Amino acid sequence: MTAQVIDGNALSRQLRAEVAQRAAALTSRGHQPGLAVILVGEDPASAVYVRNKVKACEDSGVRSVFEKYDASLTEAALLERIAALNADPTIHGILVQMPLPKHIDPHKVIEAIATTKDVDGYSVLSAGELMAGLEGFRPCTPYGCMKLIESTGVSLKGKHAVVIGRSNTVGKPMALLLLQANATVTICHSGTPDLGYHTRQADVVVAAVGRRNTLTGDMVKPGAIVIDVGINRNDEGKLCGDVDYASVSPVASHITPVPGGVGPMTITMLLVNTLEAAERVAGQA
Repeated sequence: MTAQVIDGNALSRQLRAEVAQRAAALTSRGHQPGLAVILVGEDPASAVYVRNKVKACEDSGVRSVFEKYDASLTEAALLERIAALNADPTIHGILVQMPLPKHIDPHKVIEAIATTKDVDGYSVLSAGELMAGLEGFRPCTPYGCMKLIESTGVSLKGKHAVVIGRSNTVGKPMALLLLQANATVTICHSGTPDLGYHTRQADVVVAAVGRRNTLTGDMVKPGAIVIDVGINRNDEGKLCGDVDYASVSPVASHITPVPGGVGPMTITMLLVNTLEAAERVAGQA
C-alpha cells in the first residue's frame, strides 16, 4: 500500500475560489470583507508570512489593510491601534503577527482584539467557545487540518485519533475539533513515554510537536490517515515535517506532504474566518 497524498495546495485553491465568490457577493451588497494585518519589528519569517497573507487577501477579493511598525512601538500604542480597528466597521478581522518584540505582552495584545474580529481564534474567549461547542472562530491550522481530513471522504465517527502536541494554537484545539467530529481522541506530547504504543492504535494521527521524525512507519497503524503539521529542516536544509514521510507513506492510507500539505491551508482558513466574520456583520445589518 502507498498512501494517497492529500494535496493541500489543490484543496486550498478550491476553498479560495469559494471565498472569492462569496466575497464578491458580499462586496456587491456593500460589505467587502476586510482584514487588518499588523507587523511589529523586522523578523524575516514574519515578513514572509505577512506578505503571503496580504497577497492571499488580494487574490480572493478580501480587502487587506497592512500596517508595519518599528520594533520600538510601545505596547500602549499597539493596544490603542487595535482599539481603533475594533471600532472600524470596514474591518472584519484583525491579525497581529507573532512573535512580538519582548517589551510587548502577546497575551494582552490577543485579548485586546474584539472577539468578533479574532479571526486567528487565539483569544481566551474564542478558546472557550470552541470548548463549549459554540459558534466562534476556529484556529486556522487545526481548522485546515480538519478540512484536509474531510477531503479524504473518511468519516471520523467512531475513529480513534491521536494528536501529538499540546500547544494552545494547534494541539489542544485540534483535539477539540476531532472530538466535535465524534472521534475518540488521545493527546500525546514530547513527554509521552512509548509514543508508538498510542499511535499504533490510531486511525488518524496529527503530528504537531515540532520535531522531525517524531512519527516513523513502525509507529503507524496500516491504513491510518496521517496529518503532518510540523515545519522543520533536515540535514540538507530542506523543509520537512514531524513525520518520516519515506517510512510512513507505505503504511498510511492518506498522508499530507511537507511542504504542500497543511501549510497552504492555514492562510486559506484565515480567509474563510474573515469572510465568515463579514457575513455575520452583513447578516446583522
